Amino acid sequence: MSALPEVRDQSDSYELLHLIQGAVITQAISVAARLGIADVLADGPLSAEEIAQRVGSDPKATHRILRALSGHGVFAVRGDGRYEHSALSDKLREDAPDSMRGFALLMSHPLLHEEWGHLLATVESGEPNLPKLRGMGALDFFHATPEYAGVFFKAFGELSESETDPILAAYDFSAFSTVVDVIAGRGNLLAGILKQAPDVKGVLYDSEVATVDSPALFEAAGVADRLTIEHGGYLGKLPAGADAYLFKHIIHDFSEADAVTALRNAREAIAPGGKLLVIEYVLPENNEKHLGHTIDLWLMLMLGAQDRTLAQYTELFAKAGFKVTRAVPTSAPISIIEAIPV
Repeated sequence: MSALPEVRDQSDSYELLHLIQGAVITQAISVAARLGIADVLADGPLSAEEIAQRVGSDPKATHRILRALSGHGVFAVRGDGRYEHSALSDKLREDAPDSMRGFALLMSHPLLHEEWGHLLATVESGEPNLPKLRGMGALDFFHATPEYAGVFFKAFGELSESETDPILAAYDFSAFSTVVDVIAGRGNLLAGILKQAPDVKGVLYDSEVATVDSPALFEAAGVADRLTIEHGGYLGKLPAGADAYLFKHIIHDFSEADAVTALRNAREAIAPGGKLLVIEYVLPENNEKHLGHTIDLWLMLMLGAQDRTLAQYTELFAKAGFKVTRAVPTSAPISIIEAIPV
């Protein structure tokens, strides 16, 4: 009787295969989000046939999508074969707190896939490829494709809003007199700061287009009487004399030269004893898994910009006349980098 052949350990190959096939899971999640499966499960468990009837899909195909996703913790199957929410799938509901439905829809958009298909060119050249692919910069392309822009900004808007409560829980803004939120869009975070700190005044600084809905937002939050809106551009002169200048997910969008310019504008405007607060993904010094590493690839591909380690932010701030005093972690994968003028 011949000996059985030795079986190689192929666990590493299969682990890599799971990562390679991550795109398949992404597409399955996107399909579930587009069909609204999470929304129809909000009232309780349903069979695949019942789900398919409500969302207008094929029952057998719906079962196969849910079977695959539940193996990854997105949805769960009961003993009777009906599907129900898991902690992850609940965040695909359109009305869920901290919903990620918008991001799931973005990740299946054909224009996004086209852009990521050119990542190799960016890695080879070290330059952003989106301007070459589209013949224009990212913002101009968004203006030219409003449907895609709507999907893109809804996704990142949901992600940004999910960070508001972790920021407010991690940092006490009540010590300031006036907080200027720079390029803040509608101003969700600033509204939260003013609600948390009833003696603080706020200045929302952004373009007129970006702030068109802001008065209603601050009125609804009950803080409109402590809020001023000033209009300007990304690298414009900032409202002067405040003791806190806040940049959230702005500095990492800039080239290094523009980032230094923006920070110097804050240095010129800040009151004596004031603080600079930059909220970003602070990359770990080792290469452990971190959301900032994948966001950094987006920035590289689209803008030629980058996320940074704390040491790199410290060096960047020094060029603009600021000294980092601390980095405050939050329960989200972001930190609040605090700096003072020197």
